Amino acid sequence: MNPTSNLTQNPIQAVLFDYGLVLSGAPDPTAWARLRSITGLSEDLLHREYWAHRHAYDRGDLNASSFWHTAASGAGIVITPSQLDQLIAADTDLWSTLNPPMLAWVQQLQGAGIRTGILSNMPDAMETGLRARHHWIESFDHHTWSHAVNRAKPEPEIYHHAVEGLQTPAENILFIDDKQENIDAAIAVGMQAIQYSNHPAFENEMRARGLEPLLQLGRHSTSQNGKL
Repeated sequence: MNPTSNLTQNPIQAVLFDYGLVLSGAPDPTAWARLRSITGLSEDLLHREYWAHRHAYDRGDLNASSFWHTAASGAGIVITPSQLDQLIAADTDLWSTLNPPMLAWVQQLQGAGIRTGILSNMPDAMETGLRARHHWIESFDHHTWSHAVNRAKPEPEIYHHAVEGLQTPAENILFIDDKQENIDAAIAVGMQAIQYSNHPAFENEMRARGLEPLLQLGRHSTSQNGKL
């Protein structure tokens, strides 16, 4: 029997995670400082150009090279091939910090047989870099990377892709993301969803929804089974 079958009208059979600020921690400030050093840009100018083109990069409309050259052009500078490689590496480092309590819960879910997936707005070079560094990413049953499907949250098509990949009805999937617009889009396609701000608040929301047994799955048995 599904261990959550008596909890809700639509029991959770799979949990779908955003990567940034859910599975990962806050951006690494030392990596951001490296981006500034490599480009020689001010905080305001780098921030402006980085975010102005980031959604197109995540979505796959730009690749790593075109993203950084576009950002550099907007800031009035030119970057060399060597600088491009350094920027890609620093950008990957920026999002490489981890969120240990969430990763521990992922391990518990997987150990209990609950399907898990990642649905992330992530560009090509960053996916490659993070998967090379964090081998636990391969333990998920399915991955939906925005650049690979040329769609990005909150576009509904990317959620449908994740549902199909998890082979689970949308109403039986719990989606966790840090942005309200992405939560709203998940609910619109039929998923259950929780906005993530920090782990204590997340666990409180899980309990409020009657989902505490999901938090407890395998908690004791997996505590000594190694690290994600």
